[in-house]
Amino acid sequence: MGSVAEKARFYLERAAPQLREFEEKEIFNKDEIRSLVTKRSDFEHLVLSPGTKPSDFLSYVQWERSMDRLRAKRCKRLKIRGSNPRPSEARVFGIFERAVMKHPGCIPLWIAYLDFAAEIKATKRWRRVITKAIRMHPRSAVLWTMAGRNAAVHGDMERARAYFLRGCRFCTGEVSLWVEYARCEMEWLARIEAKKGGKGVRRGVNPIEAIKATEGTEIEGDHIALDDSDEDDELDGDELILPDPDAGEKKKKPVFDAEATRKLEQSPALSGAIPMAIFDIAKKQPFYAAVACEAFFDMFATFGHVSCQSKITQHVLSAMEESFPKSACTASCFIRQPLIGVDINTPEFPKALRESLARLRKAYAEQTEEKKALAGKIVDWASKILEIESLDPAIRTVLEATKKGLEATKKGLEGELGQEKA
Repeated sequence: MGSVAEKARFYLERAAPQLREFEEKEIFNKDEIRSLVTKRSDFEHLVLSPGTKPSDFLSYVQWERSMDRLRAKRCKRLKIRGSNPRPSEARVFGIFERAVMKHPGCIPLWIAYLDFAAEIKATKRWRRVITKAIRMHPRSAVLWTMAGRNAAVHGDMERARAYFLRGCRFCTGEVSLWVEYARCEMEWLARIEAKKGGKGVRRGVNPIEAIKATEGTEIEGDHIALDDSDEDDELDGDELILPDPDAGEKKKKPVFDAEATRKLEQSPALSGAIPMAIFDIAKKQPFYAAVACEAFFDMFATFGHVSCQSKITQHVLSAMEESFPKSACTASCFIRQPLIGVDINTPEFPKALRESLARLRKAYAEQTEEKKALAGKIVDWASKILEIESLDPAIRTVLEATKKGLEATKKGLEGELGQEKA
């Protein structure tokens, strides 16, 4: 293709059929269509000219999507039927394709492309794009996380684990991907412990019984086999489908027989072995530090409804006490541990808070190196609890007094540090 003007004309002519539809169905008048063409021409010349930036493509996409939203609102208001959003979506896909071809090293462009494909539920396109993006940026933890989480959301844990395992081999310098892998496994454990109907299992209910209760039914998000091919799954019109003469005689094999149940009961995966194994392998990586351990601890602490959560958090805390006994991160996790999974509106909360405050006094007395950092962490933790409106007034009073004392101590330490530097 020739000059920038000729290329711009080529892409503008491809949008002409939709503009004719706008005029025929009176979605936009002639002046508005003329303004649309002018604006689109400006964007085309901008993205096709030398020295274009990724932000130019993102602005073009934003304008195209705003124009399509306006089209949808007018069709709804004027009760116009038959206006298809597919041409606009195809045009946005084309802009993104040109953008990643022009700037293949820009990860935010790939992420925006993937977000758009996920938003309009273009599953096959999403898989093709993520494959290209990962091949271009194999050390990007964000892209590996998106790939793994997308597979997990669609129920394909086998593919999700494959993505995370591959990503962990490449991304050994940052903890975020490893934490997300462990999070994905914790979400899988939560689904395993969910009973029929999507509700959580009551405390004391055996997860095996909850799984067996779903026998013969297909749970949404449990397993969806995704096809990697780009071809449609529809059959040919000339292909004959013959009935199975033995179909009525076949008996459905039970999903959970005695042998399968025995294996499930003995499986260490149900007791949190996989998340703990991820953490143990992360201990051998270059990023292993007290901050990385705290990231794992905070993530595991959000799964208070999982039966093995206390075992996993204790495993992480034990490793922190062994490797980083004097760290403020270790002390912070040690202080917050009693309140993990405890509802503030239950009688257990004041008892757990009393234990946490006792641990705070103990840890603060033993802490000699990072008292200022520890005070800051506990202040932030107490502030989050104080934001809850339904908090008991007596508990609020205790936490506010604790917060003020820590803030005063923190300011005193900052003053001492400033005098030493002077």
